This record gives sequence, structure tokens and C-alpha cells, in this order.
Amino acid sequence: MNDKVIAVIPARYASTRLPGKPLVEIAGKSLIRWVWEAAQGCSTLDEIVVATDDDRVLNECLHFGARAVMTSPDCPSGSDRIAEAVAGCQHGIIVNIQGDEPLLDPLTVDACVAALQNDAAAGVVSAMTYFRDGEDYTEPHMVKVVTDHQGYAMYFSRAPIPDMTRLSPDEQQAADAPLKHVGLYVYRRPALEAFVRLPPSKYELAEKLEQLRLLEAGIKIRMVLTDSSAVGVDTPEDVIRVEKRLLEKKAAETS
Repeated sequence: MNDKVIAVIPARYASTRLPGKPLVEIAGKSLIRWVWEAAQGCSTLDEIVVATDDDRVLNECLHFGARAVMTSPDCPSGSDRIAEAVAGCQHGIIVNIQGDEPLLDPLTVDACVAALQNDAAAGVVSAMTYFRDGEDYTEPHMVKVVTDHQGYAMYFSRAPIPDMTRLSPDEQQAADAPLKHVGLYVYRRPALEAFVRLPPSKYELAEKLEQLRLLEAGIKIRMVLTDSSAVGVDTPEDVIRVEKRLLEKKAAETS
């Protein structure tokens, strides 16, 4: 095992709300191609691979020059798919890049990789950001995180944590702003291997958040604060919204 870094982009074909999601066209390119190209902007990655369960996604990746591997359609989670994809390699650090986030910020990925390389106590590094104007802190699909004084995650929840309702307006003003979890994970290989060997944990099952399995097992998750907020594609409405953002970004880069 060495300190080389491999990023794996899990790309499962089936999606309840958006069938064939990795191949959905956005601004002239497939979703998986947008994610791959964004990952190419990361300076800390030695290798990038797409892990899929479908020949159509595999062929699309090969068409635009990405490395891709087939994994079992029975993988219960993206982390399991990633573990299967890297089973034959010797990279010591594995980055889980979500396959539905075409607006991935390479600087956030690089910051998380660097944080793991510089923290021997952490088994995993993930990212967090402040809630934006218009985002509803109480929405269950927006996962919240609280950290200790050293920057390690104490808990993740779909519930609004910390509970600010017991504070007076002045106390709320003085309190730290709530933090939203950004679904990016950088694993040391032993932490990833431990994760997929463990059964789902009680809080993981209650919250439907697999990262809680790591915390319950005593694996430290270092959190990195970023200005970038993840924008995922889960519905046809998301496609329209993200396409607008991508076109605006492209126009700004060429102006």
C-alpha cells in the first residue's frame, strides 16, 4: 500500500426519480462526463475511475476517454461499490466523488485530500459548508453536521442540529451558524475496508446516513469547511437547474 490517491465515481444506472441518471444529457454532455471532467481539475488525484453496474454507462465512459470498471449490481451502497472497484489496486487514499454532482469543486476535493494526508488520527475526511440564503435548515434531505473543537464530526443528522429553538434571538445571533454536510469522502484504505465489513449501525439505520457507521465504530471523520455547496442531480427539475448553472459558468469562463 502507498500514499497514492485514486478517485472513484460510483455511477449506478438505475434511479427511481431519474432513470438512467448517469447518461442524462445536460448542456450537450452526459451527467457522468460532466463529473469526470470536473474531477480532472483536481491536482491531488493520481488516478480517476468510474465504477458502474451497467454496460451503457461503461461504454459512454470509454467513448469520452474515461477509465471505467464494472461492479456488481447488488452493491448496497456507493461505498461498497467503491470498495469493490479498488480491491485490486494499491492506492492508500480513496476519494468518493458523487456521480451526480457535475458542479464538483476541485479545490474542495484537494483540500480534503490534503487534510487527510496531514492528519494521522483521521480515518476519513469530509466537507461541510454554511447554509445559503433560501435553503431550509429543517429540510431532511439537507444533512446537518456538528463538530468538536478539533474539527472532527460528532454527529450527522437529517434533523436540525444543533437545536436553535431553545435559544433567545440574541443567543442565536451569538451561536455558531449551523453547518450542512457536503457528500464528499476521502478514505484511508483501512477505514474504507472496515466500513464495508461492518453491518449497518443503529444510528445509520435510524437516520439513513451511512457515515454514522464510521462514527459508531470509532473512526474519526475530519471535517473541512468549504465555500462550495454540493448541487446534485436527482430529478428532471434538477437537470434544468444544473444546466442553467453550467451554461452560466461556461459563459463566465469564456468572457
